[in-house]
Amino acid sequence: MRYEKGRKDESRRRIVEAAAARFRGDGIAASGVAAIMSDAGLTNGALYPHFQSKAELVRESVGTALAEQSRQLQETLASGGPEAAIDTYLSAAHRDNPGTGCTLAALLPELARQPPEARSFYAERLSAMVDRIAAALPPQTPNAQGIALAVQATLVGALQLARAVEGTELSDRILAAAADAARALVAPHQ
Repeated sequence: MRYEKGRKDESRRRIVEAAAARFRGDGIAASGVAAIMSDAGLTNGALYPHFQSKAELVRESVGTALAEQSRQLQETLASGGPEAAIDTYLSAAHRDNPGTGCTLAALLPELARQPPEARSFYAERLSAMVDRIAAALPPQTPNAQGIALAVQATLVGALQLARAVEGTELSDRILAAAADAARALVAPHQ
């Protein structure tokens, strides 16, 4: 049986998207291949023509999710600047939907346990996001990279904390306090 052109690419894209959402929502360790493939609308056996292992799928799906996140960050920064990016990131909607949200905030503890070459790859993606934030600061901002890194760390850490106590008043307070802190980091340079 012959399949139409592009079917293999479409299947791979569906697998990567399903894996990224499943990993962000449930974690890497808790996400089995069967669930991912079911989410993609494919059989378990359809994974192996595309990926040799779950580890390979993790790397590609997380990398793809981080690239998409970086693209979305660029759009938000271009349309509303750093404050818009802070408000979008530290929103209740983002907190309440980890399956479609920030890959780093959803997976940070698991990413830290990945092999060194995978962590290096994720570090490159993180650096690209920090570079985007730094580039959105006004020219001549002293230590723009340091400010951008502090903003990124504040956002990711706050989102993780807010998710850990989701459903409580404390969760909302964490988001608000972190937004104020991140705005204070960029405010003197606006």
